[in-house]
Amino acid sequence: MLGKEFLHFLRRKKLLNDKEIKFLLEEKEKTGKSFEEIILDKKILSEKDLYEKKAEFLKIPLWKIPPEETLAEVFKQIPEEVAREYKIVPLEKEDKTLKIGAIEPENFSVLSYLRFLEKEKNIKIRLYLISPQQFKKFLKGYRSLEEEIKTALERLKKEKVLKEKKVEKKVIAEAPIAKIVNTILMHGIEGKASDIHIEPYKDKMRVRYRVDGVLYSSLFLPKHLLPSIVARIKIMAGLKIEETRIPQDGRFQIEKEGKKIDFRVGSFPVAGGEKVALRILDPSAVILEFEKLGFMGKNLKLIKEVFNYPFGSVVICGPTGSGKTTTLYTILSKLNTDKINIVTLEDPVEYVLPGINQSQVKPEIGYDFASGLREIVRQDPDVIMVGEVRDRETAELSTHAALTGHLVFLTVHANTAPAAIPRLLDLGVPKFLLPATVRMIISQRLVRRLCPFCKRKDKPNQEELKVIEKEISKMPKKERPSPPFYVWRPQGCKKCNFKGKKGRIAVHEILKMTRDLEEIILRGGGLEEIEKEAQNQGMITMRQDGILKALKGIIDIDEILHLT
Repeated sequence: MLGKEFLHFLRRKKLLNDKEIKFLLEEKEKTGKSFEEIILDKKILSEKDLYEKKAEFLKIPLWKIPPEETLAEVFKQIPEEVAREYKIVPLEKEDKTLKIGAIEPENFSVLSYLRFLEKEKNIKIRLYLISPQQFKKFLKGYRSLEEEIKTALERLKKEKVLKEKKVEKKVIAEAPIAKIVNTILMHGIEGKASDIHIEPYKDKMRVRYRVDGVLYSSLFLPKHLLPSIVARIKIMAGLKIEETRIPQDGRFQIEKEGKKIDFRVGSFPVAGGEKVALRILDPSAVILEFEKLGFMGKNLKLIKEVFNYPFGSVVICGPTGSGKTTTLYTILSKLNTDKINIVTLEDPVEYVLPGINQSQVKPEIGYDFASGLREIVRQDPDVIMVGEVRDRETAELSTHAALTGHLVFLTVHANTAPAAIPRLLDLGVPKFLLPATVRMIISQRLVRRLCPFCKRKDKPNQEELKVIEKEISKMPKKERPSPPFYVWRPQGCKKCNFKGKKGRIAVHEILKMTRDLEEIILRGGGLEEIEKEAQNQGMITMRQDGILKALKGIIDIDEILHLT
């Protein structure tokens, strides 16, 4: 524990006065607490200011890397009981050096233990100062997903509340099942997962997380727990727990550290029981800037032209999970002013955007996209968004809305921007109306970003160079990068959990309606002609956009060549 010298040091730094020092000395005499504890309890100084000055006083560096970034393996260096006893935590291990954080590095017993540890493990220890709040967060690192689940399972076994093949509301409300579900959800949020899958798997129950578009198996549990866990999630989402024969959809919200996070839930009957998929909808994770979404160069200029359109339709296409909704939300957020009435039809509403009238379709009661569109036009909209055009009636109504003075945004499932035109014709949009309404078609896919901390610059191999040069030669001259060409390779570090990639970004292609394209559509030209016209107007294809991003070190060249 620090003595009076530290108080005088704080006075010299003008953080304490004589009156406060006298109070601290008296309080320490009465309570036996350390000066740091009293200062924090009485809120004389903030924890940040206090520990910055303590580090300066002791001439020990203050650890500033967030506890969440400490690797799970590092915690094995010191047992949890020892960490709690001495208020120390392992921070990082590099070869024969172990970095350790301590709340009281001046404590003789702490220093004695660390000297013992150096001899026992034959390592060198570097000491850092951590604050009490940091220490609490570090202790969570000892609680891995498996350990938390194991603890909950042991409680469940002891209480003997679960009877096989029998699930009751009373049972699933019990703490062990609730704890297991809560742990699964929290690890999804903390691991930046987009989806959680809970499903029967052979003779077990499997939990998988989708991170950056890739699904990882994370946990296996006894299969008899599946009905209870599914029922618990159903109750949270307001679904019928007794109905296990048909799919159900719902959603619920939880709060984590003052932040509200939505979960979209879908239950689905499969062989061996029921599967549950949860989409994690974190409003703070929504990107509403075109540059951050991946629009750049010519595509960035084109997407901004949307704001000049008084009416007509803008089509966005791509498979499920390609980021179409995020792109649409970004466009709508830029259009959103007090002078514009924006109405959307979605299935489901993923994120609530303030100032925009968002409506969720409910086909089970007859409120689908087509019936919703009929009602929308009575709401005096300026801008309409249709989540997905699936049938002839919705396609026709969207087209007529675009013809009658509305700016309409809609999504269709098509592999490329040129392929969206025959898709719309197949859906029933009249050939003579399509050129008059469609202004722009955007197609996109999501690709994993390279970790900016560990990516390595490299020369492309012969095969890669051949593809790069071929695709660049097809681009408009203004968009062509100059040789020599370099690519970046994924490596793996603690920042990206040794995956080499962290986060995702979109690759795009944008096709504009032109006079030449209108003529091709009106005379019934095929996809090949449309693609040739796209090339003539200088459209940057998704593969070319991906190659440009690979040359800038944003994504992995290998991934874009496989994707496109």
